[in-house]
Amino acid sequence: MANQFELFTSLRFDPGLLGIPKRRLANAGWNAKMTSPYYMLDLHRDRMLRAATHWNWTPAVETIAGETGLQNLADAVETFLAQHGKETPLRVKVLLTSDGKLSCEASPVPPVPLQNLFPERLPPPGSSKETSDPSEEPLMEVVVDNTETSQSEYTHFKTTKRAMYDTARDRARIAPTDRKEVLLVNSRDGTIMEGSLTTPWFWRNAGAVVKMEPLADGLLKGEYPDVSRHLGLPADCVLRNLAAEEEVKAGSLVDGEPCWISNGVRGFTFGKVRLSAA
Repeated sequence: MANQFELFTSLRFDPGLLGIPKRRLANAGWNAKMTSPYYMLDLHRDRMLRAATHWNWTPAVETIAGETGLQNLADAVETFLAQHGKETPLRVKVLLTSDGKLSCEASPVPPVPLQNLFPERLPPPGSSKETSDPSEEPLMEVVVDNTETSQSEYTHFKTTKRAMYDTARDRARIAPTDRKEVLLVNSRDGTIMEGSLTTPWFWRNAGAVVKMEPLADGLLKGEYPDVSRHLGLPADCVLRNLAAEEEVKAGSLVDGEPCWISNGVRGFTFGKVRLSAA
């Protein structure tokens, strides 16, 4: 029986990224080495490859594995954009089937400051502003889903089976253009799993940025391995010594507390938790 879902990743196409290598940004990862308009393309590929490997989709693995696979991904996006235009920043959704076929969709996205795509730090609450800090405007409203969600392989890997995320957004009454995100809560232990479209970052333990803790098998507890999450952890040389992984209970969140949310399209966005009714 054919698989009833596809893998996907959403990446940022932005002509402004072409100049990153000349800026010699130590925290720009793949984009510091490659002249490319694609935001962290290697991490997008790695995420899809892990998912394809998990489901034993051999043709899909062969399509995107290794340097040839990374080039296949870039070529698929480039071919699509050549037919649909590439003058302004775009969100490009790349889909991968079990038989190794790549396809793309695209939609416009607003400009994002480079310091929000490649932050040197996430400034602690109340700290003095530095010129290299990411912008905190415009603010994102962050709410907590009032219904818990069961973790599964579909909450760990990014697939087109997204009913749990869509219904969470419906419950929070989020329209596509709203500057609002909803956080999903793990039904097993009441911890924050992820946002419907983003990875959340909170301040705990004397100001450290913390996130979900990996399980023994290497999977995050219900959290799909977001591209921007890898940007924020010490292993990827961004926000070095500032970011750590830790469980965050939904009940520990405070109304009005500052946080950051991130993904592979918009980078890092400042937000505030809202628990009280509007």
